Amino acid sequence: MPESAHFTPQTFKFLHALARHNERDWFKAHQDTYEQAVRAPFLALITALQAPLAQISPHFRADPRKLGGSLFRIQRDTRFSGDKQPYKTWAGARLFHERHRERPAPSFYLHIQAGECFVGAGVWHPESATLRQLRAFIADNPAAWRRAVHAKPFTERYEFWGERLLRAPQGYAPDHPLLEDLKLKNYAAGCALDDDLVLSPRLPDALGTHLRALAPLVDYLCAALELEF
Repeated sequence: MPESAHFTPQTFKFLHALARHNERDWFKAHQDTYEQAVRAPFLALITALQAPLAQISPHFRADPRKLGGSLFRIQRDTRFSGDKQPYKTWAGARLFHERHRERPAPSFYLHIQAGECFVGAGVWHPESATLRQLRAFIADNPAAWRRAVHAKPFTERYEFWGERLLRAPQGYAPDHPLLEDLKLKNYAAGCALDDDLVLSPRLPDALGTHLRALAPLVDYLCAALELEF
C-alpha cells in the first residue's frame, strides 16, 4: 500500500474552480496547479495499476504517458458540440485493450470529480454493428453471460449504465429470458467511489479489487468482439 494518497483535496478544488472558470486564459494561468494536483497524481495512479491489471489480463494496458496514454486530455473536442466550453470539469482514464485502435474493444474506466467519482468497465456508446454483435453473442451464449454479470458478487456491487430500448430489439422475442439485457444500448457497468476513498492511500488497492470484480464482464465482451483476454 502506498504511504500517501495520489489525489488530494487540491485535486477536487482545482476541478471545481475549473467548472466556474472554464476559460483558456484562466486555465493557462493555473496550468501548474492542474499538473501538480490532477495530471501528475493521475499518471502515478495509472502506473500503480499496471501490476494488478497485468495479473488480470496481459492484453490490457495502463499507459502513464502524458499524451496518447490512458489519461484523457482535459481539453474538450468542441468541433461537433453545441457546448463550446474548452475544458472538461473532471479527469478520466481508461485502461485499454492493446488492439483498441484496430477494432471496437471494452475498457476499464476511472472518473475523478468531487461527488461523482466512479469506476467501471465495458463498451460505451457502441456503433450499431458492434451493438448487434454483442446482443447476438449474449443470445447465443446466455449461460456464460449470466455467470459474468448475474452472479451475486457482481449485481450487489455494480449496475449497468445508460438507456435501454423500450421494446425488444429487432429479431428478439418480447419474452426472451434475457430481454432486459438485450435492450441495453451500452454494455458498461460500474459503481460510485466515495470521495474519501479517492483521497486516501487505499485507492490503488480498492481499484485493483474493482478491476478483478469487473474482469468477467470485460472477458465476456472480449469474446463477443473476437478479442484476446
